[in-house]
Order: sequence, then C-alpha cells, then structure tokens
Amino acid sequence: MTLVAFFFVTSVVNNWAFAFNIPVPLHFIFRAGSLIANLIMSVLILKKSYTWDKYLSVLMITAGIIICTFYSSKDVEICHDCDIKGNIAANIGFENEAVDASKFFWWVVGILLLTSSLLLSARMGIYQETLYKKYGKHPEEALYYTHLYSLPGFLLYSGSIWNHSIVASNSDPYQIPFTSIVISVIWLYLILNVLTQYLCISSVYVLTAECTSLTVTLVITLRKFLSLVFSIVYFQNPFTTAHWIGTALVFGGTLIFTEVPKRILESRKQVKESIKKAN
Repeated sequence: MTLVAFFFVTSVVNNWAFAFNIPVPLHFIFRAGSLIANLIMSVLILKKSYTWDKYLSVLMITAGIIICTFYSSKDVEICHDCDIKGNIAANIGFENEAVDASKFFWWVVGILLLTSSLLLSARMGIYQETLYKKYGKHPEEALYYTHLYSLPGFLLYSGSIWNHSIVASNSDPYQIPFTSIVISVIWLYLILNVLTQYLCISSVYVLTAECTSLTVTLVITLRKFLSLVFSIVYFQNPFTTAHWIGTALVFGGTLIFTEVPKRILESRKQVKESIKKAN
C-alpha cells in the first residue's frame, strides 16, 4: 500500500499544481530535475556512492533540458485572463509583470507542490527498487495493483472528472478514417493517450525491475527530452542556438552516463595491446 500511496499522491499533486498559477513550461522544467532528486535520494537513503562522471552527466542532462524548455517557453502564448482556479496562468514567472500578493502566494504554493511531487516521485522509484530486491521482480503485478488500489482515491475528484467528461463530449466531432464512426476529438485524444501511456508505464515497471532507480529516471528523462524536441519540430517552433547547446548537453551527458567514451578508450587500449603482443 505504500507504493500505491506514493503513486496516487504524485499523480494528483502533479496535476493539481496547474491550479496554482504554474505554467506548463515551468512544470516541465521542474520535472527535468527528477534526475538530481533521484541521485540525492539514492545517496541519502540507499547510501550509494557514484563516480564523478555520473554526477557530471546528471548535471549536464538536467541543464540541457532546462535550457531547451526555458527557450521554448518563450513561444508559449501567455494567458492573461486565467486565475488561480484555471488551467494555467502563464504570466507568472515568464513576464516581468506586477502581480498581486494573492496570485504570488498561490504561485509559491504551486512551487512547493511541485517540489514535494519531485521528491516523492524520486522516493517512489527508490522504494520500488528496494521492493523488488526484497520480494522478487514482479513488474506486471506491481503495475496492476498500484493502479487498481489507487482508483478509489480518485473518487474524491469525481465532480471534476464528470465536468471534464462533459467538456470532452462537447468537443468537435471527428470521423475516424475509412469508417463511419464519429467520436468527439478530445475522447479520441484521451483513448490514444491511455494506450500510449499503458505502453510507456508498463515498460517503466519492467525497466525498474532490471535496472537501478537512477538508470530508470535517466531513460524517462531522455524520453521527455525527445518529446520536447519532437514538439518543437512538429509545431515548427524555432530551433535556436540555445536549443542546440541544450541538445548537446543532453546527448553528451547520456554518453558519459552510459560510459561510452570510457568503453571506446578501453577497447582502443585493448586493440593496441593485442597488436603489440602480435608483433
């Protein structure tokens, strides 16, 4: 049940933060900090020690994603009419506008929620790692019960779920190609999101059973980065010099983390030694 509690709280808090003047780009930047949070938790809780190149790679990847997200956020439309109960209020933190004390207070609350969610998410990954070591690797079982037992908790938000289902039903109709089936476009997006999310989360649970929590977090972070790059290309947003720097940091950090340069040097050294022995 501890794993279920971690999963439910992090899921709710991540989405709840949008009601507290947290813009989407800032939310994305915070999520990019999951690598550092996981690294700190691993050192403090699991008493792990890493080589200097692991720390360097984590910092490079995190910095690269933050740079790309920050410069991409400049192309996001600013919402001037959203209040703290709306979806987002992107004028906080991305424009030098005067804001009243109330909005600033709720923005700080949102930041605290995101920070709590970040730490809880890192703690959840570490808890999964220790759980598998103690009771064996059963990722399908963990996936099933984590989602099943958390369902009653979402009844607390049944009113919000119902209201948004009405909004989804009233969205523009979309006819599925080569069929006569017509469905609301938001429901179609939701179905596609659920299917892709299932593939993603099931893969994460399997990966958690085979790799350390830090490695899993690295893979998830890279997936987020690729999603960001894809959105930049798909929506034809400008890919500036800052984006190239961020991309270089991410891929450079990934190479260092996976010890690719180290293995290349070792292989070259072995080849040279074998040549010397042959001569």
